[in-house]
Amino acid sequence: MKLFLKGEKCFSPKCPMVRRPYPPGVHGQKPVSLSEYEKQLREAQKIKWTYGIRDRQFKNYLEEAKRQKELTVADALKQLLERRLDNVVFLAGFALSRRHARQMVSHGHFYLNGRKITIPSYLVKPNDVIALKEKSKKSQLAEEIKRKKETAHPPEWLEVDFENLTIKVKRLPLPEEVKVPFDFDLAIERYSR
Repeated sequence: MKLFLKGEKCFSPKCPMVRRPYPPGVHGQKPVSLSEYEKQLREAQKIKWTYGIRDRQFKNYLEEAKRQKELTVADALKQLLERRLDNVVFLAGFALSRRHARQMVSHGHFYLNGRKITIPSYLVKPNDVIALKEKSKKSQLAEEIKRKKETAHPPEWLEVDFENLTIKVKRLPLPEEVKVPFDFDLAIERYSR
C-alpha cells in the first residue's frame, strides 16, 4: 500500500510502489494469504510509519484514546494522531511530508502561541496559533510554502494564512474528516490482548 512517506515523489511515476507494486525478494510476486495476527500487525505498522511514531508512543496514544468517553476508541485514536504538531504542519501544507514536518518542528522553525516549540508530538488544542518564526520567514522554505498556496488543501478544522505563514486550530478534527486508509479497529485489536 502506498503510504506517501516520500512526499512529492509518491505522486510521480518514479514512486517505488508504482515501479514495483509487490513485496521485495524472490518470492515477492507470489500470492500470500495472511493470518489474522499478520493483518493486525500490518495495519498497526502502517499507522506507526505514517505518523512517525514508535510502538511505545502508539500504546500511549491507545491508552489515552481508551480514557476518552465521548468517542469510540478508534475515533479517539484518529483524533489524537491528527492533533500532533508535526501532522498539523504537514496538513496545512507547510512541509513536503510528515517526516519533513517533524524535522522542521524539531529544529525550532515554529512558534506555538508565541513560544518556541520543538516537540513534534505536542497535541494542539482549539484556538492554538502556530507560526513560522521570523528568521525562517526569510528563507527559501517560506517562499516554497507561499507558492504552494494554490495547491494546498488544508482540512476544515485548520485556518491557514499563507501570507503571514500562520496556522490556527479552529476546532478538533472530526473522525470522518481524517483521510487515512487504515483499519484502526484491526490495529486496536492487536493491542487489546
